[in-house]
Amino acid sequence: MSDTITLKLAQRGIVTLPKSLRETYNLRPGSHLQLIDLGGVFVISLQQTEIDAMADRVTEALIEGGETLESMLQALREEREQYAV
Repeated sequence: MSDTITLKLAQRGIVTLPKSLRETYNLRPGSHLQLIDLGGVFVISLQQTEIDAMADRVTEALIEGGETLESMLQALREEREQYAV
């Protein structure tokens, strides 16, 4: 679908998607959408972006490998010490 649809911003920033889009994409109250800001061009996506999906896979791999935030911060500190003048 490549039609342009004009939306109006209501109170508290609420935007209503047209019924035809909600029906076409089976959107219901509580459906999750992603809003991507491309420098003032807004993209609403039904699916998780590839960057988010990759970040989730990296997070899962780190957790499975036993990494924690503290262990990664400690490794970063050790690397910085090697390059300190």
